Amino acid sequence: MTILSQGAEATIERSEKYVFKRRITKNYRISEIDSKLRKSRTNRELKILKKSKDLGINVPEVYDCKEYFVIKMDYVEGKRLRDELLEKPESGHLLKTVGEWLAILHENDILHGDLTTSNVLIDIHGKLFLIDFGLSFSSKKIEDRAVDLHLFEQAIESTHYLYEKEFFDEFLKGYNNYSKSDEVLERLKIVRKRGRNKH
Repeated sequence: MTILSQGAEATIERSEKYVFKRRITKNYRISEIDSKLRKSRTNRELKILKKSKDLGINVPEVYDCKEYFVIKMDYVEGKRLRDELLEKPESGHLLKTVGEWLAILHENDILHGDLTTSNVLIDIHGKLFLIDFGLSFSSKKIEDRAVDLHLFEQAIESTHYLYEKEFFDEFLKGYNNYSKSDEVLERLKIVRKRGRNKH
């Protein structure tokens, strides 16, 4: 096994063909509570991954795994969309697909929770995959959708600041497919102001 990344919540490991996302034990929690939380969060992520695939969104193929706290997926050979955009800003048109995917998720009351260009992969054939649903959850609130957008907007601003307007506009071309996108964008204005006031 090769460790691809080590985060606060999970370790990502890979074999030749598969990726294993393993939720980390939190020693500061009572073991029974920790076990219950890790199991429920793993199950939630697994269900949302499968639901997303059923909705037509490209996510890595998921497989049954005997371990409670592990998600087994296909390894996608390629690179992060973040790196593609940093190397080739002309690839910004790919963000329209990301916007379309978020529109589908929001139409089905799913929030990604951590949408960034680092959580989109582009494989060796140029196909995009949406990954890392570890913070995803279900909600019917317009506010939650606006926060989902704001997180992505902030990721664009911090990583792709030279093209932030062009890239976000390209993303919105896809997101505008969502039936309540106008409401979300209006709420986004409020979320932005709230963020500025905090700073």
